[in-house]
Amino acid sequence: MIVAQKGRLSCEALLFAASLRHCDPEFSGRLIVAVPEPGGAWPEDMRPDADTRRHLQQEYGAEILPFPARHFGRSYPHGNKIEALLAMPEGEPFVFFDSDTLITGALSRVPFDFDRPTASRRVEGSWPQPQPYRAGYREIWHSLYARFGLDFESSLEPSHPAGYWRRYLYFNAGWFFYRCPREFGRRFLDYALSIRDDPPPELAAQSLDPWLDQIALPLVIHGLGGGRDTLPEGLLDGTVSCHYRTFPLLYARESDRVIALLHEIAAPNRLKKLLKRHEPFRRMVYQGRGQKVRALFDRNALPSREQLIRNRIRKAGFWMR
Repeated sequence: MIVAQKGRLSCEALLFAASLRHCDPEFSGRLIVAVPEPGGAWPEDMRPDADTRRHLQQEYGAEILPFPARHFGRSYPHGNKIEALLAMPEGEPFVFFDSDTLITGALSRVPFDFDRPTASRRVEGSWPQPQPYRAGYREIWHSLYARFGLDFESSLEPSHPAGYWRRYLYFNAGWFFYRCPREFGRRFLDYALSIRDDPPPELAAQSLDPWLDQIALPLVIHGLGGGRDTLPEGLLDGTVSCHYRTFPLLYARESDRVIALLHEIAAPNRLKKLLKRHEPFRRMVYQGRGQKVRALFDRNALPSREQLIRNRIRKAGFWMR
């Protein structure tokens, strides 16, 4: 399952579907592209255009699944993934991916344990950001586990000290899985709305936007019996998938193999015509700007933080979103 809407996410959805079919021709599952319906929290029509929907269906066998956006929509687009889960088939195991992902290997061979959910650990310590004389990591996270009646101590990684963010369960929401999308989605929605509408006092100095989905996600996973290491390392966010986030970041830090795959799957003329309508895809992939970004970095000695990578790209005048 991915989410798509008009603009950049339409192009990302096309690339995701193309990469899945290219890298895993034996994949026999369903590819569901969830699309927000007009109205509600999305007052404008955010559906991908007809050419994109037709290409997804006819070329890649995707199913277009409309869903109503009642709680997030334009005010918090990251909430699409939460509300879309509630429109998915009840009781069927699922894997969610952000649309800005390439499948780079055989997804059908990944040994998912759908009873023990987990999510992407390709993440920096983006939330929370403890402030002087305010609640620290332990107080902030403990307040959330207590809010939902979850056991806090069993979520900790004791090999890390209390003042280090990796001691606490925290994921990137770029992928996750479970045995039932609606069960996962109901809990995800309940937790996210509670945190947004009535945050514990310990969160007083913390920003919830754009972090709300990543704040609620570890609580959902822990509450459903999952954790950090329910998949073998090196598959998702490794040999089987690449969550590139933006094209400048993709060219800056991903392997030669991923770059070659991107150019191979983006080459067919029918797909190229659709992708070139979005400027970052046109300039980065087809007009060579991506290679100029790539030349700025040594993949064996990348800056330690993503923000430093972004800053260098911006300074060179190559940043695009």
